[in-house]
Amino acid sequence: MRAGLVFAAAVSLAACVPQGKYDAALHDVEKAHEGTRQCESDAAAARVEIARLNEALKGAQDLATQRDKSLSEAQGNAHDIQAKLDDAIAENLQLRKELARLGKNADSLLAEKGSLASALADTKMRLEELRKAQAAADARAALFKQLALKFQKMIDAGQLKVTLRNGRMVIQLANDVLFDSGQTEIKPAGEQAIAQVAAILKTINNRHFQVAGDTDNVPIKTSLFPSNWELSTRRAVEVVHYLVAQGVKPDMLSAAGYGEFDPVAPNDTPLARAKNRRIEISLQPNIDELVAVPDAK
Repeated sequence: MRAGLVFAAAVSLAACVPQGKYDAALHDVEKAHEGTRQCESDAAAARVEIARLNEALKGAQDLATQRDKSLSEAQGNAHDIQAKLDDAIAENLQLRKELARLGKNADSLLAEKGSLASALADTKMRLEELRKAQAAADARAALFKQLALKFQKMIDAGQLKVTLRNGRMVIQLANDVLFDSGQTEIKPAGEQAIAQVAAILKTINNRHFQVAGDTDNVPIKTSLFPSNWELSTRRAVEVVHYLVAQGVKPDMLSAAGYGEFDPVAPNDTPLARAKNRRIEISLQPNIDELVAVPDAK
């Protein structure tokens, strides 16, 4: 429309003005028309660019919206992860506490197990010692019975007694049969008794015997025997010599004197004092029989 108006103006102008002016005016009109076309072209290009920019803006906005959504989701995920992490930390702490408790319980159980094992070992050892002691006691009892049977004839005749004293088997011979008062020479009746004892001792192998002299509490003080110690010891030695003379091996024998200090009865009557005047032949225990009975705990 604008081009038509310009053209009409040009025709009207041509009818009223000279040719030169007409041509100049026409040139100006064409130039203006060309400028108009350029403006319209630029405007169209601008509209295209604006449309492109709007499209780009829309894409950017969509991206921003997507980014915000992703960020929101990421924040939500982060919150969930933090919550799960907190739960995991709490659970881990609880597990550590439980492990510590179980560890203490385990240590306690191990300590208790060690104590029980130690107590069991002690009990087994004590039981074994008791068995050994019982076996040794049974062996001594069997030997005592055997010895008593061998001396039964002399026991029945009242020449001696077989007894247990301080855990040892003891053959007791009264001094009144063996010696006169204050003397150390063996009487004939005593020699016969000791000879019978020697015959039995020779049948017992791998055993040692101690011959011990004992007196009553009546003091003696002579040039030979200043006290009952010397008298009791000398009598024991005399019996040892006579046993050896009867064939008992010397390495099976030993001698000791206790004087009045190992009585078997009170020294308050003549009969009691007679019991204390004696010769004792004790069967010595072997080393493997020296088993101590363990104390109860």
